Amino acid sequence: MTRIFSGIKPTGHLTLGNYLGALRRWVQVDQHAADALFSVVDLHALTVDHDPGRVRRLSRQAATLMLAAGLDPQVCTLFVQSHVDEHTRLAYLMECTASDGEMRRMIQYKEKEAQERARGRSVRLSLLTYPALMAADILAYQADEVPVGEDQTQHVELTRDLAVRFNQRYGHTFTVPRATRPPVAARVMDLQDPTSKMGKSHAATAGIVYLLDEPEAIRRKVMRAVTDSGGEVAYDREERPGVANLLDILAACTDGDPERLAQDYDSYGALKKDTAEAVVEVLRPVRERHAELCARPQIVADVLREGAERARALARPTVDAAFAAVGLLGRE
Repeated sequence: MTRIFSGIKPTGHLTLGNYLGALRRWVQVDQHAADALFSVVDLHALTVDHDPGRVRRLSRQAATLMLAAGLDPQVCTLFVQSHVDEHTRLAYLMECTASDGEMRRMIQYKEKEAQERARGRSVRLSLLTYPALMAADILAYQADEVPVGEDQTQHVELTRDLAVRFNQRYGHTFTVPRATRPPVAARVMDLQDPTSKMGKSHAATAGIVYLLDEPEAIRRKVMRAVTDSGGEVAYDREERPGVANLLDILAACTDGDPERLAQDYDSYGALKKDTAEAVVEVLRPVRERHAELCARPQIVADVLREGAERARALARPTVDAAFAAVGLLGRE
């Protein structure tokens, strides 16, 4: 059976983009079609300045929302990355396999490093090396597929390169994974800046729909979404990114086609209204189930404990084999 691994970083409250671009597909398709592991990758949240209490809260909230969205712990494995030591064990071997140049070519590192340099600040070494940890996250489980957004494809390609290189140097140890992306709304854009991804860690929140937003807040944000000059509703990501983003969101929420949906509207107002209502209805059951789980926190704690035990049992043989392959003494 195909095995998949994917994770969510607890650096902000989960958004509509996280749901449409990842979570919903995990729930509807991936957990049933594969041996699936999903993780709150909390170690990745430490690559930038952070508040420890906030990381803990967001990690718990992310896990709760993943369950609320419909991940079934009887069908898939849900766990927190830092609860499974094999991730950090294998990450060091990946650092020993990767080159400095490969790490510095990662687009996200270059962008963040430039931003911090412009502010007169430096970045943490872990920001440079975290693709090695991401590779370990995937390779420890012999994952065949990695469902990711467009912005993470480069990291999966690096993971593939590291797996091939390790296998060539030390003998076949890892499955070489491939990235997969959903067909619609893989990258939901900010409603106020439709050329930028709807990111959960952005400072400006007016264009971000959060999974736990109240219905009125969702309607207000969508109705105030930036559109384009001209007034014509047409699906064109390059020339009309604002309208295209609304159509992508509406299509994802209604299982429609954005280009065909564009033909149904002759005004931005009607498109925004229908998009807002579609988003409210898609997120309603998630919010309701989240409230139920928050009232019974032990359910989430038990799921994460059992998930970590299963993940550890899967990862340890592979990581032990990798340690032996590079010449490290085994534990007697």
